[in-house]
Amino acid sequence: MGESQDVLQVLVRDHREVERLFAAFDVSTDPVQQRELVDHMIIELVRHTIAEEEYLYPAIRKALPSGDAIADKEIAEHAEAERTMNALDGLSPDHTDFPLLVEQLEAEIRAHVREEEDVIFPQLEEVLPLEERKALGQKVVHAKEHAPTHPHPHAPDKPPFNKALAPGAALVDRIRDHLTGRGRQS
Repeated sequence: MGESQDVLQVLVRDHREVERLFAAFDVSTDPVQQRELVDHMIIELVRHTIAEEEYLYPAIRKALPSGDAIADKEIAEHAEAERTMNALDGLSPDHTDFPLLVEQLEAEIRAHVREEEDVIFPQLEEVLPLEERKALGQKVVHAKEHAPTHPHPHAPDKPPFNKALAPGAALVDRIRDHLTGRGRQS
């Protein structure tokens, strides 16, 4: 395994990738490409969300003075985005709600990213030693590799229950993705 990366760098890189996908969607006029971009967004966002909930938010709860309130707020934002992703999952690009839901998801994600990068991450950088951030980075990368690829808005979002259910959901999602071709790069 290569050198561990700071968890904050891993998560910021995820944020840039999702922003890139939103930007590509915004200029696309091809419904097939739009559907592929949204599928890719959902996969990336679900993996990112799972990793944050499994590792980042418990670290926030321990490391920051108002960590419980911050983590609870972030989890609530994730739940909101998951409901939007769930509404998008399988919706045809020619449906009138499709572009509105993508716009709603983009607004939810942009607000979430801004708060993390401008407020939460700088606080964590001050209080968590680099080695701890690197250990978290390694765990986050591993969690993303094994996370479900579809939103599961009714699944538990707090340890230990989220960790217990995630492997089964991930397996089912990967089988479904394989059978449907969802998330394949064109």
